[in-house]
Amino acid sequence: MRRPFICVAGTILCALIFSGCVDSSGPLLSDAQPVLGEQVRLQCYSLRKGTADESEQATYKWDRGAYQRTGGGMTDVGSFSVHPLARDIYVVQSAAAKRPGMFEYAVARRLVDGVYQVIAIDEADAGRLTRARFCKRASDSSCRIQTLNQLYAFARATAERRRGQGGLVLRLADGVAESSR
Repeated sequence: MRRPFICVAGTILCALIFSGCVDSSGPLLSDAQPVLGEQVRLQCYSLRKGTADESEQATYKWDRGAYQRTGGGMTDVGSFSVHPLARDIYVVQSAAAKRPGMFEYAVARRLVDGVYQVIAIDEADAGRLTRARFCKRASDSSCRIQTLNQLYAFARATAERRRGQGGLVLRLADGVAESSR
C-alpha cells in the first residue's frame, strides 16, 4: 500500500507549480501520514502539448505532519501532504509558499509505479452550479473553498476532465545526485 503513495508526493509538487485555481485559508485535509517514507526525492516535469519539459529535482523530509522542502528546486512548494481520493487518485494539499496561511490543491493520478500526473484542481472543471454554490471570490482568489465536501467536489471534477496537462512526477531512488535540471 505504501508504494503508490511514494510518487504522489512528486505529483503534488508539480501540481502546485500550476496551482492557484482552488485554495483555502487553512488546511482542509488533516491526519496526514508519512506515506512516502521519512524523506523523498522527486523529479518533476511540466507537461505541455504532450511533451515533458522544465525538469526540477527537490528533496522533502517528513516533519510536523507534512513533507517539508529541504533542498533542490521547486521553491514554490515549501510543504505538502498526500491524501487518497479514489483508486490510484490522490489529493495533494500544499502550503502556498508565496501566500502564508493559504493552501492549494491538486489531483495526482498514478500512471505506473513511481510515475504520477499532477494537475491543479481547477474550478472550471466543475459545472456552473457547483462553482456558483461553492466558490467564494476573494481579492487574491477566484475560488476559495472552506469544507472537505467542496474540495472533493472540485477534485472529482478535475480527476474526470483533465488528462493531457499538468505535471509529471517521478520518485528518484535514494542516493541519486541532485541537479538543477
